[in-house]
Amino acid sequence: MDPQAARAPAPKPIDKRVWASVEQPMSEVLNEAFAEARRRDSSGERTWLVLVDGLREQLRQVYAAIKRHGRKAIVMQDFIHVLQYLWNAAWCLHEEGDPKAEQWVREHATDILRGKSSAVAAGMRRSATRRGLSQTERAPLDTCAEYLLKNRQRLNYAQALRNGWPIATGVIEGACRHLVKQRMEVTGARWSLQGAEAILRLRALRMNGHLYDYFTFHRRQERLRNYPDERLAA
Repeated sequence: MDPQAARAPAPKPIDKRVWASVEQPMSEVLNEAFAEARRRDSSGERTWLVLVDGLREQLRQVYAAIKRHGRKAIVMQDFIHVLQYLWNAAWCLHEEGDPKAEQWVREHATDILRGKSSAVAAGMRRSATRRGLSQTERAPLDTCAEYLLKNRQRLNYAQALRNGWPIATGVIEGACRHLVKQRMEVTGARWSLQGAEAILRLRALRMNGHLYDYFTFHRRQERLRNYPDERLAA
C-alpha cells in the first residue's frame, strides 16, 4: 500500500492573517506581528513560535523584538536550510552522483530531527579528519558543522515535532510568493515605494477577508473628513 495514500491530510491553518511591507523597516513589521500575537493571546497562555531562516540581521531583529515586547517566544530555524547545508557537506565525502550521499543526508537529517545536531556536527568533522581531507576539500563540511553548532538552540526539532509545531518556513515563503511576488511582478508594472506599500496593504486585506470591512470604514472616514459637521452632530 502506498504510504502516501494512507497518510492523513495535513491540517489547514485557521484564522491565518498575512501582511507585508516594503516601506517599513524590519523592526516595525515585527512590532506589527507581536501586536497581532498579543491581540490573539492577551493573557499569554499560548506558546509563541517564531520561524526564521537564520540570517544574522533577521535573528538580531527577532531577539530584539522579543526583548522589546517582554514576551517569551521560541525561535525555530527552518529545517530546509539545514538540509541544504547537509547536502553541501555530503559531496565532501561522496563522489558526485553517488547514491550513498542521499542515504548519508537522510541519516544525518534524522539525527538532527531527534535533537542530536551537536553529535552530528562532531561526527562529520571526525569523518573528514579520518579521510585526510584538505581544508579546501572539507570546507563545506566544516561550514555545515559550524552552522549546526552555532544554531543548535534553534534546532530543537525533537521538541517541536512532539508538540506539533512547524519546523519549516515553506508556508511563509508560499504566502510571500502569493501575496507579494504574484502581484508586484506583473508584466509592465512600475511602482513607487508608497504605491507598492498601498497595493500590498490592500492585497493583504483581500487575502485576510477584510477588504469589504475596510472599504466600509474607509467610506465612513472619507464622509466624516468631507462633512465634519456630521462628526459634531454625532
